[in-house]
Amino acid sequence: MSLITVLILFPLVVSIVTFLVRKENIRSAIVRVGAVGTAVLTVYTAIQYFNSGLILSIGETEMIDLFIIVVEVGLAAYIITTGIRTKKYLVSLFSLFQTCLILWFEFTQKAGIEVETGIVFDKLSGVMVLVVGVIGSLICLYAVGYMKAYHDHHTEVKERKSFFLAVLFLFLSAMFGLVLCNNLMWIYFCWEITTFCSYLLIGYTQTKEARNNSLLALTINVGGGVAFACAIVMIGMNFRTLELSTLISMKPEALVLIPVFLLCVAALTKSAQLPFSAWLLGAMVAPTPSSALLHSATMVKAGVYLIIRLAPLLGATSVGRIITLVGAITFLACSLMAIAQRDAKKVLAYSTIANLGLIVMCASIGTQESIWAAILLVIFHAVSKSLLFLSVGSIEHQIGNRNIENMNILMNVSRKLSIYLMIGIAGMFLAPFGMLISKWVAMKSFIDSNNIIIVIILAYGSAATLFYWGKWIGTLVSNGSGKNNGHHGVFSLDEELPIFLQAVIVVFSCLAFPLISKFAIVPYLSDVFGGTAMAPIGTGNQIIMVIMMAMLILLPLGYIPLSKKEKSRVTPIYMAGENAGDNENFIAATGVKRKSDLSNWYLEGYFGGKIFTFWSNMITISILCVGVLLLIWRWAL
Repeated sequence: MSLITVLILFPLVVSIVTFLVRKENIRSAIVRVGAVGTAVLTVYTAIQYFNSGLILSIGETEMIDLFIIVVEVGLAAYIITTGIRTKKYLVSLFSLFQTCLILWFEFTQKAGIEVETGIVFDKLSGVMVLVVGVIGSLICLYAVGYMKAYHDHHTEVKERKSFFLAVLFLFLSAMFGLVLCNNLMWIYFCWEITTFCSYLLIGYTQTKEARNNSLLALTINVGGGVAFACAIVMIGMNFRTLELSTLISMKPEALVLIPVFLLCVAALTKSAQLPFSAWLLGAMVAPTPSSALLHSATMVKAGVYLIIRLAPLLGATSVGRIITLVGAITFLACSLMAIAQRDAKKVLAYSTIANLGLIVMCASIGTQESIWAAILLVIFHAVSKSLLFLSVGSIEHQIGNRNIENMNILMNVSRKLSIYLMIGIAGMFLAPFGMLISKWVAMKSFIDSNNIIIVIILAYGSAATLFYWGKWIGTLVSNGSGKNNGHHGVFSLDEELPIFLQAVIVVFSCLAFPLISKFAIVPYLSDVFGGTAMAPIGTGNQIIMVIMMAMLILLPLGYIPLSKKEKSRVTPIYMAGENAGDNENFIAATGVKRKSDLSNWYLEGYFGGKIFTFWSNMITISILCVGVLLLIWRWAL
């Protein structure tokens, strides 16, 4: 049994064992061991294959293919039945169509198609394995402490922790398979498993809202699966291959671009791009570990991973331009919509969709510079956003809600959580953290490729990004009105350790980005485009950015007193009037004592309504329809 096989199957075994064990202490120990084991296996696998890579030819695959078909039929039966029972007939229709199509292809058209390379471990899949394995394992570890506190606060929710934790590990197993497989049928199988797992996680609480949102996620992503299945059939019948690497090496002709467009549509649904974003916003009803897993390391990254793989076939083609526009509109619209949100998880959800739109833009431009930026964005977004989701989950238990306005007391409640949250926010928008570095390279690549409209969209979307991140971090450091009314929960070690480690990873990844570029991204681009690729940022600039990061780390040392005798003078807060003495009330111009109320501007009338969402969806739907018409026209010619 190869190391790759062990890596894929280990989380699956942990998932099964976790589901079967009902005693909490034993189950928690299994999850901890499973999370650490998955992380260790991930790092060891990366060390073994990162330099030399791995191309694995699977001999007899009949048993594997048969197992996949049986599981797919079982999933389809469950989804069809669920759709009929809940009167969501569209998801039943989608599932029935794609399953019948795959079965027809498997038993009538697939004969004679040989898949020589079943597994590929190259630099890109290596990066994705590290993101999934390390970040995903920390999320699973965090879930042990979080779910205990969750059920202490939500006594109305039926306790199904064995089920929840088991699905998390199943998710990791499917993601490992998705990023390592080269066989499109196997990728499709793992793709559908992640869809089903997201449905189970979103519906965990079994409330009416959770059930509706989980069915919405299932419908949209199974719809994307229909596009994926159609692409597989077209590739298999027209080119007699099922290897992703073979598809990528083809010339971007009309007959190739049609299945590529279908694969991109499937990727857009998985990455929750407009007009398919509603499922990810609805996923916020799920417990925080599932939000972190869906939105940072696994579910949504599967879509952008596929588009990065297909990047050589996009670029200046009609498909490339259509996907670029969809990503651009998504980035701008969701960045603006994030401004109008007060709920921290909704801000994170909209910013996730927006940043995935930026990654889609970079990947679909298809130049070396833009793909370099896309891969770095995947890394930095995964580590920073996961840190933010986990921090917000623990903050909710500490202060009793997720309202950003109420986080001005967080310094008094938990200074550690405040610092972790600020590190995560800084990782998303401050220089020299990686997201801003990647955006700078993205801007340069868009200018070099003469995509001026995309440059303008990036500029305005980034301005909106600065607005809502700056607003949030300003609330955290304001330490404004409000008192610590006592802790609402215990910040357990199972929660704190993963959050601390992810904060370290955020800082370390920014310091190490020149090494990531040199040893991972540049070699990958050299293999894809041929010749010797170059990093878009010169060595001198890289050194300057690392020094800036080091200065940010050393900056807090300036607040340490130089001597024990040093004294500081505490002054009352200025409130546009005389402070009443309690830092909460002030004497107004009329001599009346009034309570100070600090509140940010949310522009809800402009970006928070359904009208803005409706027109954003209409624009992206129109763009995709134009893409379909262009492909039909080219194919007819």
